[in-house]
Amino acid sequence: MSAMGKAIEAAGGKVIRGDLESRGAVDLALDVTCEAHWQAAIKAIKCSHGRLDGLVNNAGLATPGDVEETPICQWRRIMAVNADGVFLRCKYAMPLLARSQAPSIVNISSASGIVGGANLAAYCASKGAVRLLTKSVALLGARKRPPVRCNSVHPAFIEGDMVDSIVRSRPDQAKARAKLRAQIPIGRLGEAHEVAKSVVWLLSDASSFTTGSEILVDGGLLAG
Repeated sequence: MSAMGKAIEAAGGKVIRGDLESRGAVDLALDVTCEAHWQAAIKAIKCSHGRLDGLVNNAGLATPGDVEETPICQWRRIMAVNADGVFLRCKYAMPLLARSQAPSIVNISSASGIVGGANLAAYCASKGAVRLLTKSVALLGARKRPPVRCNSVHPAFIEGDMVDSIVRSRPDQAKARAKLRAQIPIGRLGEAHEVAKSVVWLLSDASSFTTGSEILVDGGLLAG
C-alpha cells in the first residue's frame, strides 16, 4: 500500500484503493481516465459502505518535454490522467461525499502546478489545471451542508517512481538527481511520508476551516 494509504489507516481511516490491476493489489480496478469506470466505482462504494468520507486524487504521470518536442498524443495522455481523472473523480464522488458529516477532497497537484518549467510543458499544464479545478470544487462544496472541503497539495521532487522516471531520461543520472536536489533549499528530495502527513491533516477535522487552499510540501522551493 502507498505511504498515503498507510498514513490514513494509521490515523484510523479505512482505505479503498482504486487503480489499474497491473499496479498491484487494488480494491477497485479502474482506469482513472474512464468515465464509466468511475461511475461503477462510486456505485460499488455506495453499495458496500453507504458513504464516502474522503477522496484523495493521486494518480499522475510526468514525462519530460518542452512545448516543441512534446507529441500531441503524449500531451493528451498526461492531461487525461492528471487532469481529466481528477475531474471525473470529483464529479462522481461529490454526491456520495455529501452524505458524510465532514467530507474532504485532497487533490495531489505539484509545485509545477504553481510555477512553470520549460521541460515539463504537459505536466505543468495538467497540474495547473488541478490547482484551479480544486478551487472551483471547493467553492461548490462550500455551498453544501455539511460543506465538502477541497484542497490541493503541491509537492516538489519526492523520492519515488516519478523522480526516477525523470532521472532515467537523462544521460548522466547521478548528475540529474544532484541537480534536482540542488534546487531544494532544505538540501534534499522529499519523502512520500511527508506528503502523506499533509494529506491526513487535510482529510481530518484538524483542517476543518481550510478549503480551496494550496498546501506546499516543497522544502522551500517556492519560497524564493
